[in-house]
Amino acid sequence: MSNSFGMINSARRAGSPSNSQPIFNVDDFGARGDGRDDSEAFNKAWNRACSSKQGAILVPKNKVYHLKPITFSGPCRSGLTMLIHGTIKASPRRSDYENDRSHWIMFQDVENLRVEGGGTINGNGKIWWRNSCKINKALPCKHAPTAVTFYQCNNLRVANLRFKNAQQMHLNFQKCLNVLALNLRVIAPGNSPNTDGIHVTDTQNIQIMNSLIRTGDDCISIVSGSKNVKATDITCGPGHGI
Repeated sequence: MSNSFGMINSARRAGSPSNSQPIFNVDDFGARGDGRDDSEAFNKAWNRACSSKQGAILVPKNKVYHLKPITFSGPCRSGLTMLIHGTIKASPRRSDYENDRSHWIMFQDVENLRVEGGGTINGNGKIWWRNSCKINKALPCKHAPTAVTFYQCNNLRVANLRFKNAQQMHLNFQKCLNVLALNLRVIAPGNSPNTDGIHVTDTQNIQIMNSLIRTGDDCISIVSGSKNVKATDITCGPGHGI
């Protein structure tokens, strides 16, 4: 038991912001938040922060940034923070996902990552729901993207964010170790198909706390290979429970 709590404490400390860390504002890398694609600017900001010591990426408030499918890859030089104060919104064009229909935003192979800030990640899922075989029985059944995936991220903290209207699942922790997810609001209409709130797969030592999940499918789904999963103070519904 003490080992598990020690691991959770590592996640609590992951990427803790400090006054001395360099801040990389996505606007300084060309992001506009005016409806055009800002993926290139976000990639540039990530690469600079990832190669710096204790860098933080800033997504400013009062703007909406549109992104195509994007992967933020590690390993990075040290712990990293992404401060999302504004809104990140998915491209509305399904053609943008031709190369990968399974993911929109992916964080991959990043140690000591912290993603927080009080902002919103909007999957812009309505176009996907309309083309779901669960809504239109005449259509073939096809996968839709997961809004945010953390893949092989260890000592991870995701906090104080709103996830809404995912294309399919909102948030996926896959093959991660030592995760703390807290103070999250995960929202989608009750009739939105397959919009699980939080999906946990092959992940160990994860604590999900103090979160509101109202979606069209499972609030929290836990599948093969996951161990030491703890969920407390979860408000669930509509949805299929845990």
